[in-house]
Amino acid sequence: MRALVLTGLLLLVACSSGTDPSVAPATTSPVTTSPVTTSPVTTSQVTTSPVTTSPVTTSPVTTSPVTTSPVTTSPVTTSPVGSERPTIEELLASGEVLNIAHAGGDQEWPHSTFYAYDRAVDAGADVLELDVQLTGDGVLIVQHDDTVDGTTNGTGPVTSFTFDEITELDAAHWYAPGCWPCRDLDDDAYVLRGVRTGDVPAPDGVDPDDLRIVSFAEVVERYPAHPLDIEIKGSAESAVAVADRLAAEIDAFDLTDHVVVVSFDDATIEYFQSIAPDVEVSPGVATMSRWLLEGEALDPVYRIVQVPPMFGEVEVITPAFWDAVADAGVAVWMWPNDAAAQENAAFYREMIDQGVSGIIAGRPSDVP
Repeated sequence: MRALVLTGLLLLVACSSGTDPSVAPATTSPVTTSPVTTSPVTTSQVTTSPVTTSPVTTSPVTTSPVTTSPVTTSPVTTSPVGSERPTIEELLASGEVLNIAHAGGDQEWPHSTFYAYDRAVDAGADVLELDVQLTGDGVLIVQHDDTVDGTTNGTGPVTSFTFDEITELDAAHWYAPGCWPCRDLDDDAYVLRGVRTGDVPAPDGVDPDDLRIVSFAEVVERYPAHPLDIEIKGSAESAVAVADRLAAEIDAFDLTDHVVVVSFDDATIEYFQSIAPDVEVSPGVATMSRWLLEGEALDPVYRIVQVPPMFGEVEVITPAFWDAVADAGVAVWMWPNDAAAQENAAFYREMIDQGVSGIIAGRPSDVP
C-alpha cells in the first residue's frame, strides 16, 4: 500500500487536472534547422487598465517553426503595477474558500486564454492559476504543455517559436465546451475553431485576439485585482531559465506578496526560493512524499500544499492526510485529477466540507 500511495503522490503538485492519459499527443515530424540568435527581450511599461486589443485575423500556420537555441535575456524593465490585488497573507487570513481558476477554467473555456480568464473573473474567481514557459526568444508565456500541439492549430516545441509567432496560433483550435482534452470529436464540436485565424466569423462578443497564447506580463496587466498561482513547467536547465525570468517579472511588477509559485520538481522550487526567498511557494513531490509517507516535518516556509484527491484507485486525501495537515498548520488547495468525476459543484462541495480552503477548478462557475 505504501508503494501505491507513493505512486499516487507523483501528482501531488497543482496543475495537471486537465490531463487525460488516454489522449495520445499529436504525432509530429522533428524539425532540424540552424540555430537562430535573438535579441534580449525588454518589456515596456505597463498600466493598470485591462488590455484592449483589436481583433487579429491571421492565416492558418502552414510552415514548420524555426528551432531556436537557448536565449539569454536581459533583466525585465517593467514598472510595478499598482492594484488592489490581495496578498497571499490576506487570502490565508480570510478563512474563505478560494475559487482558483485552473488555466482560466479549462473544463469550461479555452485553456489559458484571455477568453477563459475573463469569464473566470466574471464567475467569481478569487485567484488565477497558470503555467509558465519561455518562448524561443525568451518571453515568459502562459502555457501548459511544452509543445503547442495540445491546444492550437500549430505543431512543435514552444521553444521553437518566437513570441510573435506563437501568438498567431489559434489557442481555441481544440476547444470543445465541457471536454478537454478531446481530439476525436466532429469538427463542428470545436465551436471557436478558426475564429482566431479569421477562417470563420467571430461570434457576437468574442474578440479573436482573446483566443491566443498570452504572456505572463499581459495577464498581470489585465487582471490587477487577482493574485496568481503559478506553476513552473519542466525541470533542470529549462526550469531554471523559467524560474529566473519569473523571479525577475515578479519583482518588476511588485508581485512578491501576491503570488504562489509551485513545481512538481523540488530542485526547481529550491532554486526559485534561493533567488526569490520572499515569494510564497508550495512544496514539490519529493518533499510531500517525505512529509506524508515518512513523517518528516514540513518546513514552516510552506503554508500552502496543493494536492489531488485521488490518483487512480489510490485515495490521497484521507483522514491521515488531514491529521498531517492539522499538525503542520497548512492550507490545502485541491486540484481535481479526474475531470469527469470531480469537476462539478457536488464534488467541490464535498472537498470543502472535508476542509480544503481552495478549489483549483476547471469549472470556476461551479465552485460553491
